[in-house]
Amino acid sequence: MVFNTGAALLDAIVLAVVSKDTEGTYGYRITQDVRQVIELSESTLYPVLRRLQKDECLTVYDREFSGRNRRYYKITEKGRAQLNMYISEWYSYSSKLNRIFTGESFLYAGKTAVEQNESGMNGGSSGATDDSKSKEKDKGTSEGRADG
Repeated sequence: MVFNTGAALLDAIVLAVVSKDTEGTYGYRITQDVRQVIELSESTLYPVLRRLQKDECLTVYDREFSGRNRRYYKITEKGRAQLNMYISEWYSYSSKLNRIFTGESFLYAGKTAVEQNESGMNGGSSGATDDSKSKEKDKGTSEGRADG
Protein backbone atom coordinates (compact mmCIF):
# COMPACT_ATOMS: atom_id res chain seq x y z
CA MET A 1 0.00 0.00 0.00
CA VAL A 2 1.34 3.43 -0.90
CA PHE A 3 -0.24 5.21 2.08
CA ASN A 4 1.50 5.39 5.46
CA THR A 5 -0.14 3.52 8.30
CA GLY A 6 0.15 5.68 11.40
CA ALA A 7 0.00 4.41 14.96
CA ALA A 8 -3.64 5.41 15.48
CA LEU A 9 -4.81 3.59 12.34
CA LEU A 10 -2.78 0.51 13.28
CA ASP A 11 -4.26 0.58 16.80
CA ALA A 12 -7.75 0.87 15.32
CA ILE A 13 -7.20 -2.09 12.98
CA VAL A 14 -5.77 -4.28 15.76
CA LEU A 15 -8.59 -3.38 18.16
CA ALA A 16 -11.16 -4.16 15.44
CA VAL A 17 -9.57 -7.55 14.73
CA VAL A 18 -9.33 -8.48 18.42
CA SER A 19 -12.90 -7.32 19.10
CA LYS A 20 -14.33 -9.84 16.60
CA ASP A 21 -13.65 -12.79 18.94
CA THR A 22 -15.34 -12.49 22.34
CA GLU A 23 -12.92 -15.01 23.86
CA GLY A 24 -9.89 -13.18 22.52
CA THR A 25 -7.38 -14.19 19.88
CA TYR A 26 -3.67 -14.89 19.64
CA GLY A 27 -0.84 -12.97 18.04
CA TYR A 28 -0.27 -15.04 14.89
CA ARG A 29 -3.96 -14.97 14.02
CA ILE A 30 -4.10 -11.21 14.65
CA THR A 31 -1.15 -10.80 12.27
CA GLN A 32 -2.91 -12.86 9.59
CA ASP A 33 -6.16 -10.91 9.94
CA VAL A 34 -4.41 -7.52 9.89
CA ARG A 35 -2.46 -8.58 6.78
CA GLN A 36 -5.75 -8.81 4.92
CA VAL A 37 -5.82 -5.00 5.11
CA ILE A 38 -2.20 -3.83 5.38
CA GLU A 39 1.24 -5.40 5.18
CA LEU A 40 2.47 -6.02 8.72
CA SER A 41 5.29 -8.03 10.28
CA GLU A 42 5.00 -9.75 13.62
CA SER A 43 7.86 -7.56 14.86
CA THR A 44 5.59 -4.55 14.23
CA LEU A 45 2.49 -6.13 15.75
CA TYR A 46 3.82 -7.12 19.17
CA PRO A 47 4.85 -3.60 20.25
CA VAL A 48 1.34 -2.45 19.23
CA LEU A 49 -0.22 -5.22 21.33
CA ARG A 50 2.00 -4.30 24.32
CA ARG A 51 1.09 -0.61 23.97
CA LEU A 52 -2.64 -1.41 23.80
CA GLN A 53 -2.25 -3.64 26.85
CA LYS A 54 -0.36 -0.89 28.73
CA ASP A 55 -3.12 1.56 27.79
CA GLU A 56 -5.66 -0.92 29.25
CA CYS A 57 -7.35 -1.46 25.88
CA LEU A 58 -6.43 -5.15 25.87
CA THR A 59 -6.10 -7.85 28.50
CA VAL A 60 -3.78 -10.81 28.07
CA TYR A 61 -4.05 -14.41 29.20
CA ASP A 62 -2.26 -17.66 28.35
CA ARG A 63 -3.95 -20.89 27.31
CA GLU A 64 -2.38 -24.26 26.55
CA PHE A 65 -2.43 -25.26 22.91
CA SER A 66 -0.75 -28.42 21.59
CA GLY A 67 1.42 -28.78 24.68
CA ARG A 68 2.56 -25.17 24.91
CA ASN A 69 1.16 -21.86 26.08
CA ARG A 70 -0.40 -19.50 23.60
CA ARG A 71 -0.91 -15.85 24.54
CA TYR A 72 -4.40 -14.49 23.89
CA TYR A 73 -5.48 -10.86 23.64
CA LYS A 74 -8.97 -9.70 24.53
CA ILE A 75 -10.49 -6.23 24.16
CA THR A 76 -11.50 -4.40 27.35
CA GLU A 77 -14.33 -1.93 27.85
CA LYS A 78 -11.79 0.87 27.56
CA GLY A 79 -10.53 -0.71 24.34
CA ARG A 80 -14.07 -0.98 22.99
CA ALA A 81 -14.66 2.71 23.76
CA GLN A 82 -11.38 3.58 22.00
CA LEU A 83 -12.38 1.43 19.00
CA ASN A 84 -15.77 3.18 18.82
CA MET A 85 -13.99 6.55 18.81
CA TYR A 86 -11.67 5.35 16.03
CA ILE A 87 -14.63 4.08 14.00
CA SER A 88 -16.43 7.41 14.35
CA GLU A 89 -13.30 9.35 13.38
CA TRP A 90 -12.67 7.01 10.44
CA TYR A 91 -16.16 7.53 8.99
CA SER A 92 -15.77 11.29 9.25
CA TYR A 93 -12.26 11.28 7.80
CA SER A 94 -12.96 8.82 4.98
CA SER A 95 -16.15 10.66 4.06
CA LYS A 96 -14.19 13.90 3.66
CA LEU A 97 -11.53 12.15 1.57
CA ASN A 98 -14.17 10.54 -0.63
CA ARG A 99 -15.73 13.94 -1.28
CA ILE A 100 -12.36 15.34 -2.30
CA PHE A 101 -11.45 12.34 -4.48
CA THR A 102 -14.82 12.19 -6.23
CA GLY A 103 -15.42 15.93 -6.49
CA GLU A 104 -18.70 15.75 -4.57
CA SER A 105 -19.80 18.80 -2.65
CA PHE A 106 -20.61 18.69 1.03
CA LEU A 107 -24.35 19.08 0.42
CA TYR A 108 -26.64 17.68 -2.26
CA ALA A 109 -29.75 19.82 -2.58
CA GLY A 110 -29.81 20.34 1.18
CA LYS A 111 -28.85 16.75 2.05
CA THR A 112 -25.57 15.42 3.35
CA ALA A 113 -23.66 12.86 1.27
CA VAL A 114 -24.87 10.08 3.59
CA GLU A 115 -28.50 11.15 3.24
CA GLN A 116 -28.03 11.47 -0.51
CA ASN A 117 -26.62 7.94 -0.82
CA GLU A 118 -29.33 6.49 1.43
CA SER A 119 -32.05 8.08 -0.67
CA GLY A 120 -30.57 6.50 -3.79
CA MET A 121 -29.96 9.76 -5.66
CA ASN A 122 -26.45 9.02 -6.91
CA GLY A 123 -26.61 11.14 -10.02
CA GLY A 124 -23.34 12.87 -9.15
CA SER A 125 -24.90 16.34 -9.11
CA SER A 126 -24.48 18.42 -6.01
CA GLY A 127 -27.75 20.24 -6.57
CA ALA A 128 -25.93 23.50 -7.20
CA THR A 129 -24.51 24.77 -10.47
CA ASP A 130 -20.87 25.71 -10.79
CA ASP A 131 -22.01 29.30 -11.31
CA SER A 132 -23.96 29.41 -8.03
CA LYS A 133 -21.02 27.83 -6.18
CA SER A 134 -18.73 30.51 -7.60
CA LYS A 135 -21.11 33.28 -6.50
CA GLU A 136 -21.30 31.81 -2.98
CA LYS A 137 -17.50 31.65 -2.83
CA ASP A 138 -17.17 35.27 -4.02
CA LYS A 139 -19.80 36.39 -1.52
CA GLY A 140 -17.99 34.62 1.33
CA THR A 141 -14.64 36.22 0.49
CA SER A 142 -15.95 39.79 0.18
CA GLU A 143 -18.14 39.86 3.27
CA GLY A 144 -16.74 41.61 6.30
CA ARG A 145 -13.97 43.39 4.42
CA ALA A 146 -13.75 47.16 4.77
CA ASP A 147 -12.16 47.59 1.35
CA GLY A 148 -14.45 45.22 -0.55
